[in-house]
Amino acid sequence: MRPILLLLSILPLAAQTSDQEKILATIQRTFDAMKSKDAAAFRADLHPAAQFFAVRADGSISATTLDQYVTRLPQIPGSLLERIWKPEVRISGRLAAVWAEYDFHRDGKFSHCGIDAIHLIKGSDAAWKITTIAYDVNTTGCVPSPLGPPKN
Repeated sequence: MRPILLLLSILPLAAQTSDQEKILATIQRTFDAMKSKDAAAFRADLHPAAQFFAVRADGSISATTLDQYVTRLPQIPGSLLERIWKPEVRISGRLAAVWAEYDFHRDGKFSHCGIDAIHLIKGSDAAWKITTIAYDVNTTGCVPSPLGPPKN
């Protein structure tokens, strides 16, 4: 009887770990699509009504819709690289939030850092879709990434 109870107590944790891996993979695919400036791939893991909010050090906030971002993505000059580390993933059923430190590089050079706050939902097809990416933009006071310098 005890092995069954142990198994039943582990199942929710295993499901959450699997969802956690899927959520982080969704975010990584989004960053990879941004890096390759592939608008279709970028759109694939985002909810059609997704929004992006950038909070700058001066307190200004910019909001961008998915359609605006996808239209602009291929024209952004230079190479882009965003990396996250130490992600904190919270899951409740079909709702998830990820909080992670990040750094952003243009043409292989550091641009800015901050926190990514990403919300996702799981649709009826069991795929996680990003609904919101909110992030702060800091050009000073950034702690070096534990990932080391970016690899080209």
